[in-house]
Amino acid sequence: MPRVLVRRTLPTEPAVRGSASLFLSEAQRQGLKAGRRMLYVGLEPAGDHVAACLRIEPGTDVVARRKMMTANDVPVRIATSYFRADLFGGTRLAEPDFVRPSLQSALVALGHTFGRAEESLVARPPVAFERETLELDPGEWIVQVLRASYSTADTPVHVLETICAASRHVFSIAQVSGHDEF
Repeated sequence: MPRVLVRRTLPTEPAVRGSASLFLSEAQRQGLKAGRRMLYVGLEPAGDHVAACLRIEPGTDVVARRKMMTANDVPVRIATSYFRADLFGGTRLAEPDFVRPSLQSALVALGHTFGRAEESLVARPPVAFERETLELDPGEWIVQVLRASYSTADTPVHVLETICAASRHVFSIAQVSGHDEF
């Protein structure tokens, strides 16, 4: 597999987060040929970590929107957006294909104003689906980035799970300005 390094900044810059596609914006700024394709849109049972973020019971059906991202035609990420079915089932977030102009604009149109987000990173071996989809070599790991977003009313609005091929990413982590200490 050709070596491709994609930079992923944490926390995500607001201008990039608000763009039509976080990944396309990041990759294009880095001079990479970016691509994405939808793998799945529909209901599926929430795993433990997604359920905790959405404040629902594990196994409860959620709307899942899963896509694969490529850089220079190399698979680098699987990104899945999760939404509570009781809040977003029957909306355009549950429809196939990409939401235009962006998921953020669709959430705002549905009456949700962004309040806060929490992001965590976990490095781990891939499960079979991740290994096959990202075309990983034996022994190659992934980095799971989990971003849970809440409205100003503290409603869990969006969980984004990004599975990154660890050997194809560099994670730049920026300190929140105005809060630096030695």
